[in-house]
Amino acid sequence: MPADRPVTLAVVIGAHGVAGEVRLKVFAEDLKPYTSFNGGALTLKSARHGSSGTIARFAEIADRNAAEAMRGTELTVPRAALPPLGEGEYYHTDLLGLPVVSDHGEAVGTVVAIDNFGAGDVLEIERPDKKRFMVPMRVEAVPEWDGVRLVIATDFIG
Repeated sequence: MPADRPVTLAVVIGAHGVAGEVRLKVFAEDLKPYTSFNGGALTLKSARHGSSGTIARFAEIADRNAAEAMRGTELTVPRAALPPLGEGEYYHTDLLGLPVVSDHGEAVGTVVAIDNFGAGDVLEIERPDKKRFMVPMRVEAVPEWDGVRLVIATDFIG
């Protein structure tokens, strides 16, 4: 995984008030460690939790019109800016797009989505014929993965 590959941490979903604040849908646990987004184009001045999600103020957004124009903008940081991972941990961005093989070495497909319905992450795998199936991200289903491929136990291939 290239260290400078952009990783999306949030997306602007609308304006908040008249002073240029924006509402964010946040995909990270916390935005506080980050002050610069989109290659330095946006500088985070403050972020707080509001009734409609995270409310943020950026130095470059001065009024409601500028905030409205930001709707849909993804806020990214380089992959290298993310905190280091512990053993067995992963970032979704590191798994998305990985080729998937069975534990017997047969090509299966590609990781196209990661969902969490409350009991842990579930990987969505797309086969070459575009059919998809889901696999829980547990050691018995996914015994190994790295930056090159993800291995699925044959019993879990749908």
